[in-house]
Amino acid sequence: MNLVKWLLLIVGAAYFYYWFKGKERTAQTDRARVEAETQKQNVEPQTMVQCELCHVHLAQSEAIKQEQRFYCSAQHLQALDDAGWLGSALWRPSPNQDARPDGCMPELVVMHHISLPPGEFQKRISTQHIIDFFQNTLDTSAHPYFAEIDGQKVSSHFLISRQGQVFQFVSAKQRAWHAGVSEFLGRERCNDFSIGIEMEGDGDSPFEAIQYQQLTTLIQNIETAFPNLQFAGHSDIAPQRKTDPGKFFDWAKLQKTTLIPEKNFPFGFDSR
Repeated sequence: MNLVKWLLLIVGAAYFYYWFKGKERTAQTDRARVEAETQKQNVEPQTMVQCELCHVHLAQSEAIKQEQRFYCSAQHLQALDDAGWLGSALWRPSPNQDARPDGCMPELVVMHHISLPPGEFQKRISTQHIIDFFQNTLDTSAHPYFAEIDGQKVSSHFLISRQGQVFQFVSAKQRAWHAGVSEFLGRERCNDFSIGIEMEGDGDSPFEAIQYQQLTTLIQNIETAFPNLQFAGHSDIAPQRKTDPGKFFDWAKLQKTTLIPEKNFPFGFDSR
């Protein structure tokens, strides 16, 4: 029995010795890997990028990336830059734009709705059709309705898709071609002094909750750059031609979520 005990003790001691040595080798390997990575970081400089808004340089690993652009903070991502572009939006520049008249800046937001083809906004391809339409690249053979609008040169500053994506087509400082012949409280040519926002949808269906959420954020971001904006629908400024954003657009909800003063909604909050 004593011999068995001694054998067990020897085996146990040997096991413990090799286990301890294994742990020690693992720890040494980990330390060596960390040291190698540290040395590599010290030798290889990090890629530097520039904030699109403030132009400060920072390591790419510390920046917020939006498409191929970089921002140093969430605040700068949600701001309009000096050129009038919103960092958090998906930029899809439209050729259908020009300069505002001298000294003319945004004073009005015009709400629209759009669906291409009409009534088919439930299909994800509708959003791309709108983008193509505003960029003059719409395939007119893709749907019979597209032949009817072939050659039209229109745009809007922003589009909010059914999934809540925010696209920007024209700088807020430039004139987008969205209002057409129009009048706001006796003042004609609303394109000169307005920002156009399209909600993907039609006049026969409610808009999505995510669209209102994104609209609230978008307007708050715009108001930071252009305070005291007024609000109207396309039907308010072109009542003989247009019906958008339609009876399902919730004006009261927009005012409540944005906290815009009621006086800035001269046409009221009733559906129309």
